[in-house]
Amino acid sequence: MGDEMTARFLADGFVRIPGAFDEGTARAGAELLWRECGFDRDDPATWTEPVVRLGDMAQPPFARAANTPVLHAAFDRLLGAGRWRPRHSLGTFPLRFPHPQEPLDTGWHIEGSYLPEGARWYHANWRSRDRALLMLFLFSEVGEDDAPTVVRVGSHLDVPPVLRGHGEAGASILALGAEVAEACGHREEAYVTGHPGDVYLCHPFLVHRAQRHTGTRPRFMAQPPLHPVGPCPVEDEDRVPQRCPPVERAIRNALGLPVG
Repeated sequence: MGDEMTARFLADGFVRIPGAFDEGTARAGAELLWRECGFDRDDPATWTEPVVRLGDMAQPPFARAANTPVLHAAFDRLLGAGRWRPRHSLGTFPLRFPHPQEPLDTGWHIEGSYLPEGARWYHANWRSRDRALLMLFLFSEVGEDDAPTVVRVGSHLDVPPVLRGHGEAGASILALGAEVAEACGHREEAYVTGHPGDVYLCHPFLVHRAQRHTGTRPRFMAQPPLHPVGPCPVEDEDRVPQRCPPVERAIRNALGLPVG
């Protein structure tokens, strides 16, 4: 991940890393996902739901996919060496199947990262507490008809001022949905498409949504967070950081804070 990809991340809020993990690992992961979801891959009549969510998947193929040298180098580039925690699973998989029913999760949103005591929905705040990146791991071919995630390009720069208005406590992603959608309504849309083994690394404030599957092949994708080590990414808003990593730099730029 060189200077060009870093500049693209700062401007767009995401980058695609083709072949971040190998196709054999992708195939092995897909086999496990078919086994866990309970549908018959050869019989679309068994695909009775538009979305099937599988719990935290930590089998060897998923651990391998999350820990390739190219991804570790990209994490260092975007966050700084020693500022992220290695993953040993890929979290929840929302598997999407061709289906006439509209899924219930198609609203614009950002991901939450912490659950305050007594809260029902995960929250986010302007420092991106407890989340360093949103990552999208492709375990199937994903074309424009295969329910690709839709992102608003550059929306990560519209979200920090919205979150700043909610203070250190932040707000739930449910409460924030309409605000962040309005803030980035002028942005162009892009689709998360690609091949098995591709990974998209996204700024934690990238606004995105799901959509109905209108194709013929199921879409298998993981969407785990990358967790930070310590406060992330804006630890001290008043300091002028000597080496400001891109995730933090984007937030500082959006808020008019100094950067090194």
